Amino acid sequence: MRFSIGVPRVTVQRHMNVRPLQAARMMQQSKPSWTVLFLKGYALLSQEIPDLRRAYIKFPRPQLYEYPESVASIAHEREHDGERIVLLSSIKGVERRSITELEALIHAARSRPVQEIKEFRRALKFARMPAPLRWLLMWLGLNIGRQRGRRFGTFQLSVYSGLGAESLNPLSPLTTIFNYGPILADGSVTVRIHYDHRVMDGANVARALERFERILNGEVASELNGAAQQSGTMAGPAIGTAT
Repeated sequence: MRFSIGVPRVTVQRHMNVRPLQAARMMQQSKPSWTVLFLKGYALLSQEIPDLRRAYIKFPRPQLYEYPESVASIAHEREHDGERIVLLSSIKGVERRSITELEALIHAARSRPVQEIKEFRRALKFARMPAPLRWLLMWLGLNIGRQRGRRFGTFQLSVYSGLGAESLNPLSPLTTIFNYGPILADGSVTVRIHYDHRVMDGANVARALERFERILNGEVASELNGAAQQSGTMAGPAIGTAT
């Protein structure tokens, strides 16, 4: 929160219809979470649009740093010592991973014991450090290009849509944080990208959201359809005998 407050963050939203993706998801025997589908789509979008892989850093001088691939930072609500807390997991090279692989990684972050997950242990250990030391390490981590991507990610995803709610003004020190609201029966959904205005402009974000909708209904839906067809082929046709 301390470092997020200083980011000149602006929000652009788009009302989308993801009915083709919704239909492809319904065809799956084990339906992937919407989190995974939007995560994969945003990583593919970032692969096309370099702005989404850039960050404003201050060391050794103020500049824009571009990453070769996306590193997703995903917020999870977990229980620890009798309290609900928010912890962040990261996934490198999201655009190269299959939906099935992403689903397994997200499920592990949500279900495995907190102390078994390296990133969660590191965050809890970091939280116990004296505040001045935490602030120094955070500043260095966020302002040294390579370290920033490795430690914090290139974009963040945080959603409450499963609870029927939407976050209108989330804070993050990263270049973009995106979220979406509840997905209605007709496939309509509101999607928002909250971005660092030092890195990109609103018109670029608006165009990115338009492309995002096409990726979700195109590439991501196609991957799901391909998985469904492959599953049906592996199962083979049913064989009956006449009596």
